[in-house]
Amino acid sequence: MTEWWRGAVVYQIWPRSFADSDGDGIGDLRGVIGKLDYLADLRVEGVWLSPFFTSPMADYGYDVADYCDVDPTFGTLADFDELLAEAHARDLKIIIDQVYSHTSDQHAWFKESRQDRTNPKADWYVWAEAKEDGSPPNNWLSVFGGSAWAWDTRRRQYYLHNFLTEQPDLDFHNPEVQEAVLDVARFWLDRGVDGFRLDVANYFFHDAELRDNPEAGTLGHARPSQFQQHLYERSRPETLEFVKRLRTLLDSYGNRMAVAEIDSTSPTKRSIEYTEDRSLLHTAYNFQFLRADTLTPQLIRETVEEWEATEAWPSWSFSNHDVRRAVTRWGGEEGGDVLAKQLLTLLCCLRGTVFLYQGDELGLPQADLRFEDLRDPEAIRFWPEDLGRDGARTPMPWEAKAPHAGFTTGTPWMKIDDRHSQATAADQQADAGSVLRHAQAVLALRNSSQALRSGSISFRTTPSPLLVFERHTDNETLLCAFNLSNEEIQFDPGPQFEILPVSVGGSQSEGRLVIAPRGSIIGRLGTR
Repeated sequence: MTEWWRGAVVYQIWPRSFADSDGDGIGDLRGVIGKLDYLADLRVEGVWLSPFFTSPMADYGYDVADYCDVDPTFGTLADFDELLAEAHARDLKIIIDQVYSHTSDQHAWFKESRQDRTNPKADWYVWAEAKEDGSPPNNWLSVFGGSAWAWDTRRRQYYLHNFLTEQPDLDFHNPEVQEAVLDVARFWLDRGVDGFRLDVANYFFHDAELRDNPEAGTLGHARPSQFQQHLYERSRPETLEFVKRLRTLLDSYGNRMAVAEIDSTSPTKRSIEYTEDRSLLHTAYNFQFLRADTLTPQLIRETVEEWEATEAWPSWSFSNHDVRRAVTRWGGEEGGDVLAKQLLTLLCCLRGTVFLYQGDELGLPQADLRFEDLRDPEAIRFWPEDLGRDGARTPMPWEAKAPHAGFTTGTPWMKIDDRHSQATAADQQADAGSVLRHAQAVLALRNSSQALRSGSISFRTTPSPLLVFERHTDNETLLCAFNLSNEEIQFDPGPQFEILPVSVGGSQSEGRLVIAPRGSIIGRLGTR
């Protein structure tokens, strides 16, 4: 059986900001349906839908109030079923977010759990007694700042929330919770989804003894939670046993998959731990690249080679809904179309499964927002040092001549950056030299090349800032070279080197390859 996800390119959609079909200013599932041909033309093989479930939207869908229904903001279950059918008709796979670590405080499970200490769901969440002085049971800190414990006046106990107070953590030590979560997975697998993206997959279990986390031992942290080593409230060994149960369920449905999001201070090591055995998850991505302030050959090589030393299958992404867009993060004011093309090419040349965030195929920079424009609770809390996630979540620009860049006929839920309105999908489709047309070409090459899709990878030793690696199969060897600097670089690629048309900023002179600043070169190698 061919594993569809192995080597595939999956396009991430943030539904609220993708396409609005009814003019209320918020993207929806029918908006996604209307853009499926665009995704097919882009030549991606799958779509990851960020949360569209019933939610009070304290954390924009990552606070789920009903796992098995669609929030009216986004449509109905019938809309989802139609989206799934229309995607499959275009040979597009659909994977959906699953947020198992925590629910909304408006979920029926939590509403029942907090009523008293004896109800049927009393121990479905992580409850704990206060210390004698009334303070929280331990020193665990929320990712969003402050204590990870909130006091509930009815139960006169604290409950755990690794994120917002509106996001209480489920207690996976309770077998009934595990069964309920697996039932949620069955609900969507029965509807025909092709897989899951598991939100903070290493957060499911906590230390049953509620031991204090030790200090991290370094200074200069941007957030309180970074002052601690996260030994006891995440990445617990019990999580792997539940992961095995989930994998068994997925395997019983045939060619389905799960990609884990791993948030850890040892990101690559932890991701490998969750995927290195076929009884665990299929693949994982982490924040090794997503949070990196600088892109260097050393970072790429060391990260990839750490994976290559194992049997685990990696996934890669440079941008998503949780971080600043890569073209801004790594290019700053100098970021532009050339850098955007380089990043698209590099991402699609890596060995693994690729996750491409909406708008990156257009080369969109991080949106410039004022404080009053912000919607993200994380952004608001950590302003101004951390600009948060909103700048990567603004509406997609579709048509320059249409109101609000074609995203909606109403008032968009969030401001659209003027630079985005000048880089619309329609305009770029009409421009043979655009980032979008380059993305289509690179994806077409990846889909047609077994070397890029599933071949091995080996790095050449070259001086920084030149990154060079080869992708191999028995029948083909491709050399991939990237100039990560703003200065021209030359090097010898080897005999019979043929530059492929998707390359940007490369030429050959007397057997040497000349790569322009931020150039990206893919070529076929002859016999050495």
